[in-house]
Amino acid sequence: MNNEDGYVLEMRLMDLQELRIFVAVVQEGGITKAALRLNRVQSNVTTRVRQLEDRLQVTLFHREGKKLILSDAGRTLYDYAQRLLALANEAEAALQEDEPRGLFRLGSMESTAAVRLPEPLSIFSQKYPKVILEMRTGNPVLLAKALLAGEIDAALVAEPVAEAKFDSIVAFEEEPVIVTAQNHPPIGDDEDVPATVLVFENGCPHRRRLEEWYAERKEVPRRTIELGSYHAMLGCVLTGMGAALVPRSVISTFPESKRLQIHRLPKARQKLRTYMIWPKGLCSPKVAALKRILMADKSAH
Repeated sequence: MNNEDGYVLEMRLMDLQELRIFVAVVQEGGITKAALRLNRVQSNVTTRVRQLEDRLQVTLFHREGKKLILSDAGRTLYDYAQRLLALANEAEAALQEDEPRGLFRLGSMESTAAVRLPEPLSIFSQKYPKVILEMRTGNPVLLAKALLAGEIDAALVAEPVAEAKFDSIVAFEEEPVIVTAQNHPPIGDDEDVPATVLVFENGCPHRRRLEEWYAERKEVPRRTIELGSYHAMLGCVLTGMGAALVPRSVISTFPESKRLQIHRLPKARQKLRTYMIWPKGLCSPKVAALKRILMADKSAH
């Protein structure tokens, strides 16, 4: 390979979108989930991966049926791709002016987006009109992956936080509570546990807290129903379908909240922190501005 070919190859490696697709396929374990995460059709993701393999003249994945297994070359590229994407984000942040401007891609858990963020984001929009806010909701696992892949700039997630990968601040403290219909028997250390629970998908911190509570009691729910929103969950609780664990702050937004019965968890589990996280060492002006607003709001309360 001559110098010109090497230069072209180097420039092609800097196709950040191609690297983001490759990283998403690795982190999601396949084309289908990566396409969903990237909001692309599967054929496009497959084509971009094959183009990257052809361009580098290496096999990045071994294909076993529908499964993709990372090759040795793929593992090497994955390490470099993560560093290149992080460096690109750092370069973008360094080139920005001190005044926040441009697109700000923020991730958040649904409960936080619905209940906690409207006021601080309203303040943010008034202070920094040159910023365009874009919101993505999801569970902490998916949001952390999106942050590492450079798809969002910051995220609001529940503890625990991977401190080696992210900088963070405590943004909010929530009290998770179990809610049932009013005619449900008391729930306590010596009482029966609900037979049916209403939860979000795996990865939801409130679902994890509920599962831990059952495990401490050496019990398991007989039936678990997954739902996609807190208001749908509370509506089902109201009908007596089952119990749910939700942040107490969410209940205040539910029109029929007075018809719900609230059961507090043991004292050791009565608090759950929500963190604002961003990539280690990459605090852009937009991230710093939201951080200041959240910290001021927390101090005021």
